[in-house]
Amino acid sequence: MSTRANVSRPSGSSASERRVSTPFKVRDDILALIRDRGLGPGDQIPSEAEICRTFGVGRSTAREAFKLLEQAGYVTAAQGRGRFVAVAASVQVERPVTKYESISEMLAAQGIDAVTSVLSVEEQQANRYLVEVLGLAEGDAVVRTVRLRSVDDQPLILSVNAIPRRLIPGPVAHQNWSRSITQMLANHGHLVVSSAANISAVDLPADLSEPFSLPSHAPWLLVREQCLTQSGALVLYAEDYHWGPRFSYQVARHR
Repeated sequence: MSTRANVSRPSGSSASERRVSTPFKVRDDILALIRDRGLGPGDQIPSEAEICRTFGVGRSTAREAFKLLEQAGYVTAAQGRGRFVAVAASVQVERPVTKYESISEMLAAQGIDAVTSVLSVEEQQANRYLVEVLGLAEGDAVVRTVRLRSVDDQPLILSVNAIPRRLIPGPVAHQNWSRSITQMLANHGHLVVSSAANISAVDLPADLSEPFSLPSHAPWLLVREQCLTQSGALVLYAEDYHWGPRFSYQVARHR
């Protein structure tokens, strides 16, 4: 869902055209340039001066664009050597909208070796919203987890999951929460076969970005998902925040 812009501009670009170039647009232009030149992880990318000449922008705009790329994990800077394409920049994920698959299954299918960090695991009483989306009774307990998948120390997916407590036998602390939750549920007789999902572009909420030092005002694709078994039982509610520049969804459309 990223924007591709032309990497070359006519030499006669007008002053008004140059004025509308924002750091965000130049960031996208640089990403397009990296793709079009076939640059891979470790390759050096053009200097600020070359970017200024190529896209007809000022030095401060180019510098801000590079800062955005560094914050997103696309580019690394080496003092005195320049800027280079980061390993994480090569991670691009395409997901079909109509196919149910867990995050673990999707990453494995794409050949992506992501690191899962368990940020928090809490047993708590379900709030009104979770009572509704999981079909619970007032006062029922859930296990809420927050986990981050990352590649090359750059965020890929932040997952917030809620599971009815009664579905997890034994002490919560005894479970390995870094592994697939859907597989854990399947191991306990609750195989997820389908889901009802909603996809939207959002900023990362402050209660998730600030404690874990994640960028908030950036493109995140939020997938809210109610996961069901063959019998129609709701066994998992997930809010998965996908780092926008690295994800796209495939949709088949027919008249």
